[in-house]
Amino acid sequence: MGEKKREKQADQPITLKLLSLLSGVERVELENVELEISELELFIPMGSIGVPAGTILPEHRRPASLIKEGFTPVWEKYPGRIREVTLGATKGNGGSRGSTVIVGGSTAPAFSSPDRLPPHSPVLALDVFDMKVPLPKTLKANVAEVMEDPAAWARMNVERFGAEMVTVHLMSTDPLIADRSPRQAAKTVEEVLQAVDVPLIIGGCGHPKKDAEVFSHVAEMASGERLLLNSVTLDMAEAKTLEGIARAAKDNGHALLAFTGLDLNSAKELNRRLYEYLPPEDIIIDLTTVALGYGLEYSFTIHERARLAALMGDAELQHPTISASTNAWAAREAWLDMDPKYGPREIRGPLWETLNGLTLLLAGVDLFMMMHPAAVNTVRSVAARLMQPGTVPEPAHDWVAMGV
Repeated sequence: MGEKKREKQADQPITLKLLSLLSGVERVELENVELEISELELFIPMGSIGVPAGTILPEHRRPASLIKEGFTPVWEKYPGRIREVTLGATKGNGGSRGSTVIVGGSTAPAFSSPDRLPPHSPVLALDVFDMKVPLPKTLKANVAEVMEDPAAWARMNVERFGAEMVTVHLMSTDPLIADRSPRQAAKTVEEVLQAVDVPLIIGGCGHPKKDAEVFSHVAEMASGERLLLNSVTLDMAEAKTLEGIARAAKDNGHALLAFTGLDLNSAKELNRRLYEYLPPEDIIIDLTTVALGYGLEYSFTIHERARLAALMGDAELQHPTISASTNAWAAREAWLDMDPKYGPREIRGPLWETLNGLTLLLAGVDLFMMMHPAAVNTVRSVAARLMQPGTVPEPAHDWVAMGV
């Protein structure tokens, strides 16, 4: 009998032999084993493992209701805080403005917590140029009647479009355009100050030496008005004009806009240089706004990184930020006459500017330079809604079962 048993076992497949030998064994250790495998295939049958033949599976029924589960959000606390900067000065503070604006003051990332909203609403400034400049038709249609009169242009921005601030771009001072003198530039700013009573942003032409002369004249002429001089750069430091502008701003009670190009190390370096001449509460930073389709996502990342670093305690970045959302019009898709499937440019252009503004609004930008009235109204409306503390609309709580 023993011989027949051994013959029967020899006829069994190797897998059955192994299973028989391993019956009741929980652990197996192999020593001095060498496996030569050219191809290994594992097959695991699905759905039938451990189910005896003939077993009747229970019927699957759809749940009658969802499990109710509460959620308590945990809000991160940050040690840093964005400095507040006041722009404009009323008569009681040595100026002539009818109102002032305050930017900054945030203690958390933008709109991340309903309990820690920004203390001040985002501020929207509308652009004015001191000379007739080429503009896309969609933009020009709104300002054609005042393009050669900066004061009238500023008045229209305030009275018709509700501008909280006005940006005056002194493009005519550029040596390669009209090369108007600092005295002429100061006169233009004076006319705008008389035409409107909102705070002003004064933009230069981008030439380090010419802007230094222009800003010094404008700062002295508008002493006490708390202008925002736009802007100072590291190029001015190399041209040895940065100190003169900073001292003129401090002596006459103005604020400076520190502009750098998508580089936080450069932004920190420029701020360190400015600290030598004026207090940090007189500085707003511009980290550059790139148009949608040309690098807007990178602008968002830089602004977001700067804000998070500031809230984590980096004092050199704890400044309010500004966005030139009008840079959206640098994208040809915003104004070019394209195939009808892309929509009319009269709508496409304002949408381009709106998306630029809303994107950087969510990155924490405090002050926006804009131009198209429709874009201004949309960004203002969205910002106002985000600034209202409240709960999520009730239907959204049952989003799984909600019909669309």
